[in-house]
Amino acid sequence: MRHWILYSLLITGWAGILLPAQSHPAERTIFSDEFSGRELDRSKWNVIVTGETVNDEQQAYVDSSETIAILHDVPGADEGALAIRTRDKPRFTTPEGRTFDFISGRIDTRSKFDFTYGTAAARVKLTAGAGLWPAFWALGNGDWPDTGEMDILENVGDPAWINFALHGPKYSGAKGLAHRMYFAPPEDITGWHVYSMRWTRNALVFLVDDREEHRITRAMVERHGRWAYDTPKFLILNQAIGGSYPQAVNGAASPYKGVPQATVTRIKERPADMLVDWVRVTKS
Repeated sequence: MRHWILYSLLITGWAGILLPAQSHPAERTIFSDEFSGRELDRSKWNVIVTGETVNDEQQAYVDSSETIAILHDVPGADEGALAIRTRDKPRFTTPEGRTFDFISGRIDTRSKFDFTYGTAAARVKLTAGAGLWPAFWALGNGDWPDTGEMDILENVGDPAWINFALHGPKYSGAKGLAHRMYFAPPEDITGWHVYSMRWTRNALVFLVDDREEHRITRAMVERHGRWAYDTPKFLILNQAIGGSYPQAVNGAASPYKGVPQATVTRIKERPADMLVDWVRVTKS
């Protein structure tokens, strides 16, 4: 997600392989949030407020119940669900004096939880709308991209597909290692799906609803640069809107970079929600 000026998909492709369920009897849970409380558990999550803006994104991240809320009336959710909400907010001004017409939410576990190897999973339901840019991802604790980035779920509003990606030394930004997964109709991003990543010393396996959709090995990565996935990573959930990558996909230049008028109209009618039923990390 971060520091991309342009984004190109390096389609590596891999035959789908049905794997066992993501949680095995020998595995233990090392992190979980079921989002069943009255508000976000800040012992687990930090709420990010916009300072530096990257990727030409069109939103300000704010710490507000307008953009980050726990809902208890969400159809299909087990208990409560986290809602990361992108809203229309004309001329919103940040503490730095920058103005945006949209606000949204971003949370992470930096300094509160990180892990090395294991399975990270989230049950998520997205809103379709060209230019919306939700993601569930993991990032290293040092300089980007040297300490690695793993995008477990990424989408730019097209209901038909989601994206997995890796960014590291010599394969970041436009050279990132990415794979696009298309849903089999009638399924799409607007239904509930479990997005997960199994991380071992020598491979990263990306799954949707427990089905393997993409595998990339240490040897495959090292054709491009150093394997950056032997150090702790923290989790991130966010929903951006607009910017360089959405524009590269949808071609929209106005009324906002990467955001066509149809999406603006949709957000004016009601918030665009990234809903998260739960997040879990397990380890053998």
